[in-house]
Amino acid sequence: MAGVAAIFVGVAVPARAADINAVIEPIQRLIDGLLQIMKAGQATPFRQRVSMLAPVIDQTFNLSVVLQESVGATWAALPPEQQAMLTEAFRRYTVVSYVNSFINFNGQRFEIAPTTRAVGVEQVVQTRIIPKSGTGHELDYVMRDGASGWRAVDVLADGSISRVAVQRSDFRRLLTRGGPKALADSLRSKSADLSDGAA
Repeated sequence: MAGVAAIFVGVAVPARAADINAVIEPIQRLIDGLLQIMKAGQATPFRQRVSMLAPVIDQTFNLSVVLQESVGATWAALPPEQQAMLTEAFRRYTVVSYVNSFINFNGQRFEIAPTTRAVGVEQVVQTRIIPKSGTGHELDYVMRDGASGWRAVDVLADGSISRVAVQRSDFRRLLTRGGPKALADSLRSKSADLSDGAA
């Protein structure tokens, strides 16, 4: 990132210094990746920007956990081939959503809080996206430690609106109406719409 860090005043409960670095590192990597595709801009084909960001998303998020918690208890009952179908469609949708949301670089800057906030066994990394002019937007990443280290398992818009919770409502509605295929088809359709058919 461009080396900016905000000091957030509140009730953040810091982990040990070494642990904080491990928790924040994936989000720093994500921000670096977002800046890269933003600076590449629309002059770079959408599909190429997807290829640039996809490995960063894999290293930042535990997409398996995000998908399972978005689907809910139904996930465990799905056969492996349906789980694989949904995993592939969800990964593509997640990457395309980020590429679509971060199109151009116009002097925006990203700030990461220097401390994390503990929520049970998870840690919350607070970030802000600040445009060249105007007010900023807060995005908090809920991090969970696992076999691959710390990975994001949820994103909180404005510090409170859970992306997993929003997805859970939508995903369960689709699963009830048409099963896993309906959900996979919906994710593929959204990916096509967001990329104008390029991904």
